[in-house]
Amino acid sequence: MAARSYNLRVYPGFRAVTLLCLFVLYAPLVVVTIYSFNASQSITNWEGVSLRWYADVFTGPESEKFKLAARNSFVIALIAASVATTIATLAATAIIRGGRFRLRTWSFGLISLPLMVPEIVTAVATLIFFNAIGFDRGLLTILLAHIAFCIPFAYLPISARMQGIEASYEQAAQDLYATRRQAFTRVLLPLMMPGIISGFILAFIVSLDDFIITNFVKGAGVETLPTAIFGAVKQGIKPNIMAISTMLLGVSVVMVALSWLISRRDNTK
Repeated sequence: MAARSYNLRVYPGFRAVTLLCLFVLYAPLVVVTIYSFNASQSITNWEGVSLRWYADVFTGPESEKFKLAARNSFVIALIAASVATTIATLAATAIIRGGRFRLRTWSFGLISLPLMVPEIVTAVATLIFFNAIGFDRGLLTILLAHIAFCIPFAYLPISARMQGIEASYEQAAQDLYATRRQAFTRVLLPLMMPGIISGFILAFIVSLDDFIITNFVKGAGVETLPTAIFGAVKQGIKPNIMAISTMLLGVSVVMVALSWLISRRDNTK
């Protein structure tokens, strides 16, 4: 019996609920983006279009603080995404291509656990763990926490890509006298590359934008861009904060679009 398809758009109220959700999600982002170009020092009065606050981010009195925070964010995100993607690739290979083994289901559950546990719980648990082992908080604790948190985000697109690759490719390579290592590095790994790149981009964005875990495990005087923005907002919302937020949003949008284009290009082949 063929599966019955449902068109949710015909249900009463579906369009209105969808528009309401989109408005709640994106209206604040649009407002922040628009007012980042406001010439006024006030965040409520519009006095014309200007780039003064973007210039203030790079040359203003708080520019050095934000530059250092941005540098920390990008370095941590790059390293964390690279390590998390490597671990996620190895984990996907073991779970999907490793056949049946004991604790296979448990392994998948442990990898997916950070996605199901509230982030505040993960942050508190990580903080307690570092304090219990006497680990001084700083950039290294942020990096370790981000690596652990980013692994499942990198794992999802990598495992999805691997599940779409037939095992016959590797079997054909081994029939042609390739070793299992050669079959992996020369056949499976290139086919997995779109998923690996997507996983890396997703992990990079998650690390770059993370605030809750970072705020718990960072040491005194150590800031990333999200925590620096939060600290500045506590003193009052300024137009330069909107400019920084808009630039950070732009980076995230570009990375997400790049990941989507890579996946779309791969699916059309």
